[in-house]
Amino acid sequence: MAAPTARDSAGLRSPAQIPLRPAAETTHLAGLRAGRIPVFSPTPHVPQGYPAKAFVGEAVPFDVVAFREGHDLIGVHLRLASPDGRETLHRLSPLEDGTDRWRTTVALDLPGDWRYRFEAFSDDFGTWAHAADVKAVAGVDVPVMCALGVQLLAAAARQADRPAAEIRILKAAATTLRKAQKTADAVSLRAVAVDAALAEAFTARPLASLGSVIDWLPLRVERHRAGVGAWYEFFPRSEGAVRRKDGTVKSGTFRTAARRLPGVAGMGFDVVYLVPIHPIGTTNRKGRNNTLTTEPGDPGSPYAIGSPDGGHDAIHPELGTEKDLRAFIRAAAKEGLEVALDLALQASPDHPWVTEHPEWFTTLPDGTIAYAENPPKKYQDIYPINFDNDPAGSYAEMLRVVMHWVRLGVKIFRVDNPHTKPLQFWEWLIAEVNAQDPDVIFLAEAFTRPAVMRALAAVGFQQSYSYFTWRNTKAELEEFLTSVSHETSDYMRPNLFVNTHDILTEYLQYGGRAAYRIRACIAATAAPIWGVYAGYELIENVARPGSEENIDNEKYEYKFRDWEGAEQRGESLAPLLRRLNEIRREHPALGQLRNFAAHWSDDDAVLVYSKHLDAAFTGTGRADTIIVVANVDPHSVRETTVHLDTTVWGVEPGDEFEVEDLLTGAVWTWRDHNYVRLDAFAEPVHILKVKERS
Repeated sequence: MAAPTARDSAGLRSPAQIPLRPAAETTHLAGLRAGRIPVFSPTPHVPQGYPAKAFVGEAVPFDVVAFREGHDLIGVHLRLASPDGRETLHRLSPLEDGTDRWRTTVALDLPGDWRYRFEAFSDDFGTWAHAADVKAVAGVDVPVMCALGVQLLAAAARQADRPAAEIRILKAAATTLRKAQKTADAVSLRAVAVDAALAEAFTARPLASLGSVIDWLPLRVERHRAGVGAWYEFFPRSEGAVRRKDGTVKSGTFRTAARRLPGVAGMGFDVVYLVPIHPIGTTNRKGRNNTLTTEPGDPGSPYAIGSPDGGHDAIHPELGTEKDLRAFIRAAAKEGLEVALDLALQASPDHPWVTEHPEWFTTLPDGTIAYAENPPKKYQDIYPINFDNDPAGSYAEMLRVVMHWVRLGVKIFRVDNPHTKPLQFWEWLIAEVNAQDPDVIFLAEAFTRPAVMRALAAVGFQQSYSYFTWRNTKAELEEFLTSVSHETSDYMRPNLFVNTHDILTEYLQYGGRAAYRIRACIAATAAPIWGVYAGYELIENVARPGSEENIDNEKYEYKFRDWEGAEQRGESLAPLLRRLNEIRREHPALGQLRNFAAHWSDDDAVLVYSKHLDAAFTGTGRADTIIVVANVDPHSVRETTVHLDTTVWGVEPGDEFEVEDLLTGAVWTWRDHNYVRLDAFAEPVHILKVKERS
């Protein structure tokens, strides 16, 4: 196994030996929860003790509240234990005065189960140095402070892990203090107190007489694709479909669908997501636009899984065979794409489970099986699974199904409606699958109540759909993006799909081309995971009356699209999607979730935010900063002033810096207050790179 890497802005440190004590330090303190130096509110943290989450290369902020009585200074360490047990130590820095909150940011480059804990200690040298500085300036207690300093330096020099070079620095400082003690030399005392090399020696190896430690906390580091990626959804049956002379359609296959892969990869996407590929039932088959009447040749909804041709472990005969699927997966990999498969745990009335395992369904008093419904919606072509009738049998079968596809090469699953299944089932299934293959990723398609969405993420889902599709105003987006980036980011990773085969929001229906451009720009830059459903680039924005679904929905029929022709005619948004994914790859700040910072504008339709990543984490040796300014009203031209907290990327308020618009190439000189003009019909969004100052 490769050696674990834990990078922070100050670099790695060897574990320090500090006298640390739990809360119950002596018999008479047994049962107390506060340590000698109290440590509270550690983050990252997940409710109910589930592991916090990170992905390989993610810059994770570790925060804690720590303090002590009086005015003596303290220090705080983060101790990280890698999956193979090796430990590294990272010094935290204090945040805003008065908060007693401390932070360090670390990137972990080894996947697996890590542990971390916080260790707080009395900073004996820091306390002395601060007091010595103040008293030297005041000319008070100079000999006493010199004597105390000599004692501390001597104790530090005796520490077993002190390098010889540091010991020489300590001894030289002690000599200076002995001389200063004899003459009450305040200048020499202060020189030692503020010496940077001496302070660094004590930062790396503190001297402490007191310390407290909290229990180890779990942290799961998953592969990079669990946290970063651009998704593209399509129906393989539509790609390569041919209309016959009689009006019926010959389905596309995996082999014809593979011809679409270069186009998807050419737009810069990382994941190609396929709706269910299984046999489709005929009982109560849905017709076009979700009608209850079918016409000859109607393919039915792929979510009505199961027929005499098989169930969840089978492939629809019209798509091909397992051999064809493996060939499709290989073709995708050749283009740099991973394949995600829809996991919809439900059954058509024709599914083999219905006759082989009727106990897995709910039987009504009249002897019929209950179909799925979300009142007033009814799904007459689907039976929901009742996991409580036979938990052992149904759980085992679902695990078998998932591992069947994993063995065929599928490592990503988009899970349909997980909030309609028991939470403990998902906790069990994901843990079982990841124990066998930790690279498998599950995306929760759960548009439901916040508590349920968050619980699904906490118990194991690596990614989650979110409310992004319905957050469209400046105020809504600020609140939403701040929440997912900071309040739930320890365990819930939002995948910002701009549309799906089931969701065409009013914003897209009535916002025209501008709305499609605006939503893509925000989704691609505000979070490290985003996605589109095929047809987005063609601005398919006509809805079935009274719904938020496309008319002539692809879920119930084949779609014929002229991808190349639309791009040649300048009608396609493919060039924009391509550019957005290029920008994402070029700028590591956009590959992080927790670094979102909202800024301000004087216009209630102009959204402003930044994404900044320190040089220690970019892999280039240079910091990376992106500013996004978006007119979220797709029907207007907006002129306003934007107000930036430039300290986020290390620029003092009022100082000039250059920005380059990565969509147009324009370069401007900006400060913390700037005029902008955003025309929704021509240039609705600025994606600005902050250029390094020479």
